[in-house]
Amino acid sequence: MQLRIGLIVGFIHFCFVFSTQLHAERVKVNAIYVPLADHYAAIVAFEKYAEQMKYADFSIQQMKNWDLLKTKFLEGNTEIAFAMAPLALNMFTESPIFKWIGLMHRDGNGLAINNVLANQLELPDDHNERKPSHDLAQIVKSEINANQRVLIGVPHLQSSHAVILFHYLKNNNLLLSFKPNFNDQVLAIAVNPAESLNFLRGNNNLNRPVAIEQSLPWIDVAESQNVGKVAWYSKDVLNTQNGHVECIALATNIALETKSKAIKEVFSMIKKAGKYIEEARNGDPEKLNEIIKMVQKHIPAHTTEAIRLSLDPTLRVINYEHLDIDKPGLKLMMNLGLESGTITSPVNINNFAAKEFDTLSVAGNDEDN
Repeated sequence: MQLRIGLIVGFIHFCFVFSTQLHAERVKVNAIYVPLADHYAAIVAFEKYAEQMKYADFSIQQMKNWDLLKTKFLEGNTEIAFAMAPLALNMFTESPIFKWIGLMHRDGNGLAINNVLANQLELPDDHNERKPSHDLAQIVKSEINANQRVLIGVPHLQSSHAVILFHYLKNNNLLLSFKPNFNDQVLAIAVNPAESLNFLRGNNNLNRPVAIEQSLPWIDVAESQNVGKVAWYSKDVLNTQNGHVECIALATNIALETKSKAIKEVFSMIKKAGKYIEEARNGDPEKLNEIIKMVQKHIPAHTTEAIRLSLDPTLRVINYEHLDIDKPGLKLMMNLGLESGTITSPVNINNFAAKEFDTLSVAGNDEDN
């Protein structure tokens, strides 16, 4: 009996020592993010897989807005950041102390118009039928002709949202401005995603025509709270085979040099989490409920209804597949960003991409940009 107890105690001691040594070898990898559906895979990776990681002591840290995320990352105070592609490219031009390691999702934003505009437009009940039509553009033009400037709130002026919006308006012979002037037709202004509903609500009260071009879930929440209507989703404005590039994952050069295995492990788990989300949304209610709890633990403002709308498999307005480096996809976003003025100067995408993460062999990889 004493021998048996001794063996059990010895085994427990061995497991404790082994676990301690294993975790002692892990290196700190902190990732910063903004609370959007764009970054659900990072939350799931942290909640489900962080303790399984062999090399990374993984943590996630929420930033209130994109400018705070940019500052913290460029100051070298964290290893990984998740940023919108145009903002990331401008950051690289400003301070090339990091590399691109992959995508966080594809598609994922859209336009919600306030009630002043929505009341003039017949929108289908089925959100799948909400397309970037000319009808909305004609209503916007009529507001402009009545000397009503149309304001559209984007999360940041250096955002893929602004690029998508510019592309839609250009296709309908409308000009998007980023600075107030006497000739602007539609003016993009920076509106924090969490404040976008108040932006719609306040302008409804003033009878002013406005809209928001924001990430999920905010455009769907706007409709559920009766302050606006979803007009279209970005996937239908910039339609690509797997979904357009949106938020991308960045890692500092120092982290890539000194914590290579840990950075690779973290991003591998993010891709694994993306697959888990896709499985959940496509018919596994238990997994989906689990994901909802994980998200709400970190982002309480995202209601159960909002998360379900974001992950609706019939709409599929955001997806977490094909997250490896996509140079042609980023080049498309960059070229549109340069045309709109959202991106300040072209970036050599080969230099921007971390070679050890460039696993895809695609046409266009040998081009300079």
